[in-house]
Amino acid sequence: MAAIAQRLPASNGTFSWLCEWLRDELTPYPGRALLVARMVIAAALIVIVCMTFRIQYAWQGAIYALLVSRESPRATLRSGATIFLVTGIGAAYLIASMMLVINIPPLHFLWVIATLFLAFYGIGTLTNYLAAVAFVNTISIGIPLWDRHVSAETNVEDTLWLCLATLIAVVITGAVEFAFVRQRPGDDILLPMTERLETVAVLLSCYADGRAPDPATEKKLLRLAMVGTSMFRRGLKRSNVAPEYSAAAAGVAVLIGRLVDVAATLPPLSLELSDDNRRRFRDLASTLTSIRIALTNRTIPAPVQFSTTTESAAVAPLLGEMERTVTLMTDVFAGSRSAHELPLPGDPERPMLLSLDAFVNPEHVRFALKGCLAASTCYVIYNALAWPGISTAVTTCLLTALSTTGASRQKQGLRLAGALAGGFVIGMGSQIFILPYVDSIAGFLVFFGLVTAVSSWIMTSSPRLSYFGVQLALAFYLIHLQEFTIQTSLTIARDRVVGILLGLFMMWLVFDQLWGARAAVEMKRTFISNLRLMAQFAREPTTRDLKTAIARSLALRETINDNLDKTRALADGVLFEFGPSRQRDLELRTKIRQWQPQLRTLFILRTASLKYRLQLPGFELPETVRHQQEAYDEHSARMLEQIADRIEGQELAIAGGADQERQKRSLYDVEARAARELPDAQAQSFVTLLGKIDAVTNSLAAEVATEPE
Repeated sequence: MAAIAQRLPASNGTFSWLCEWLRDELTPYPGRALLVARMVIAAALIVIVCMTFRIQYAWQGAIYALLVSRESPRATLRSGATIFLVTGIGAAYLIASMMLVINIPPLHFLWVIATLFLAFYGIGTLTNYLAAVAFVNTISIGIPLWDRHVSAETNVEDTLWLCLATLIAVVITGAVEFAFVRQRPGDDILLPMTERLETVAVLLSCYADGRAPDPATEKKLLRLAMVGTSMFRRGLKRSNVAPEYSAAAAGVAVLIGRLVDVAATLPPLSLELSDDNRRRFRDLASTLTSIRIALTNRTIPAPVQFSTTTESAAVAPLLGEMERTVTLMTDVFAGSRSAHELPLPGDPERPMLLSLDAFVNPEHVRFALKGCLAASTCYVIYNALAWPGISTAVTTCLLTALSTTGASRQKQGLRLAGALAGGFVIGMGSQIFILPYVDSIAGFLVFFGLVTAVSSWIMTSSPRLSYFGVQLALAFYLIHLQEFTIQTSLTIARDRVVGILLGLFMMWLVFDQLWGARAAVEMKRTFISNLRLMAQFAREPTTRDLKTAIARSLALRETINDNLDKTRALADGVLFEFGPSRQRDLELRTKIRQWQPQLRTLFILRTASLKYRLQLPGFELPETVRHQQEAYDEHSARMLEQIADRIEGQELAIAGGADQERQKRSLYDVEARAARELPDAQAQSFVTLLGKIDAVTNSLAAEVATEPE
C-alpha cells in the first residue's frame, strides 16, 4: 500500500476520504474497459448456453469467466485447463470417497472434517491461485450436495453437471479471449511498472528543468500512489516465469512502489533547487528511463551508481532516498538472467502444484487447523438446525480464511459488503422492482450484463477493493442462476446472506478471539523470523549432498519469499486494527516497510550467491576461495541475527567494533583471494556480488541500530 495510504487512519471515518478513495480505485486506466467487456461477454455467453440447454451450476461457470487469467492466449488456456482439471479431480475425490462413507453417518462426519482440513491446507500450499479456488469451490459445493437425502445416482449426476458447467466456462472464456488482439505475455505485469517509472521520470524532469510539475502528472502520481503495487505483484506471483526472475521482479515492484511514494511527497513542497540538485534530478530521470526501456525490452537493467556532491537541506533526504531506491532497483537483478532463460538447476520450469515448503512449514498446518475448526462448526450448526440454505457459511470460511486479525477484517468486511450489495440490494431489489417486468432471457441478460459489468469493473481495481466485486457477482449469481427461471422467492437471498453472516462470525471467533494474532504482532514476528531465516540461508548448504542441499535451499527460499509477501500484506492489515496500541503499531509498520525493500534486495543477492556456495556449473570456486566465502557468510549471518535480536528487544545494540572489523577483514580476504585465483571476469562478478551483499547488510544494520527501543 502506498505512502499516501499511510494517512488512511486519520481520515478513515470521513465521507470525503471515502469518495476520494473510491474515485481513485474506479478511475479508468488503459485496457480496463476492454478487459471488462471481455469478462461480460464471456459470462453472458456461458449463461445463454447453460440456460438454453438447462445445464446446472450456471453461476459457477459465470464466476469462473471473471477469474480466468487474461494475460495471454497461452495463460488463458493454462488457467482454464487448470480450473477444469482441478474441478475434475475434486469431483472424482468426492465420488470415490463418498462410496466409502455415505452409508455410515459417523464416518461421513469424520470425512467432512478431514475434507475441510484438506481444503484449507490446499489454500495455504497450492502455488496456483486458480487451482486453489477451483478445489475450494468444488469441495464447498460437494459437501452440502452429498448431504441431501436423495439417491447416490442423483448426487453423482449433479457432481458431473458441475464438471460440465466448468468445461463450458473454460471453452467459452478461451474462445472470447482468442477473438481479441492480445498483448505480449507479461504485459499486464510490466506495463504498470513501466507506467510508474515513466510518471516519476516526467516529474523529475520538471524539477531538472526548473519548472513546476504538470498538474496532470501530479494527479496521476497521486493516483498511482493510492493504487499501490500489490495488484501486479500478485499477477507476477501467479505467472509462469522462472523463479529467479519472478523474485527479482517482485523486488523491483516493491522498490517502484516506494519510489512512487517518495515522489508523491515532492509536489506539495516549495523546493528551491541548486544547479547540483537539478543535475541529480536529471540523472535520476535519465536512469529511470533506461530502466523502463530495459524492462519493456525484457532485458536486465544495468547497475547504476549516483555521484553526490553538494546537497540542499530541503531536498537532500528525499532525493537521496530516491537515488538509493533506484540503486537497489538495479542491484536486485545482480546475478539474475532474463525471464526466457533456464532457471536454477533444481527449480521447476513450470509452477509446481504445491509450494516447496508445503511439508516443512508448520504455519500451513496451523492455518488449516484454524480454518477447519471454523468451517466444521458452521457445518454442525446448519445441520443441527436442518437449514441447508445457509450452507454458504462453509464457503465463506473457505474463501475468507486469513491468519491475522487485520487481514481477516479487511477481507471479511469486503465479503460482507459484497454479499449485502449483491444479495440484498441488487439480488432481492431486482426481484421486487425489476424482474417482475422481464419476460424473456434477452431482458434478463441486459440486467445480468449491467450487474456483471459493475462487478468486473470493481474486480479490476486494486486488491483493496477487487474482492468486493467478486463477492457482489457471486451473491447475485447464487440467487438468480440457481434455477432455469427468474427467481421469485426471497428466501433464497435471505438464506445465502444469513449463511455468509454465520461464516463471518465463526471466522471472527476462531481467527480473532480464540486463536488470533494481531496483524502488528504477526508482522513483527514474521519480519524477525525472516531475518533469522536469511541468516540460515546465508549459511547454506549445510550438507555436501548436492541433491539434498538444493532441495533444502529451495524450500528455505520459498519460505523466505512467502514471508516477504506476508509481511507486506500484514502491514496493510495493521490499518484495519484499532485499540490503545494503534499509534505504536502504525509507527512499527512504517519502520518495517522502510526496512523491507533492503531485506528483499538482500534476499535476491543471497540467491545469486548461493550458486557459488552450491558450486553449480559455471560458478565453481577453488577450495581456498570457497572457505574464505564461508567465513565471510558466517560473519554476515551473525549480523542478521543481531539485527533480529535488536528488533525483538533481546539485544540493546548491534555489535560493532571488533566484530565489524573481523567482518571487513573477512570480506577483504575473500575478495583478495578471488582476484588471485579466479579469471578476471569471474572474479569481478563474484567480488561485486559480495560487495553489494555487504553494503546492503551494513545499511540495514545501521538503520535498525539508529531506531530507539
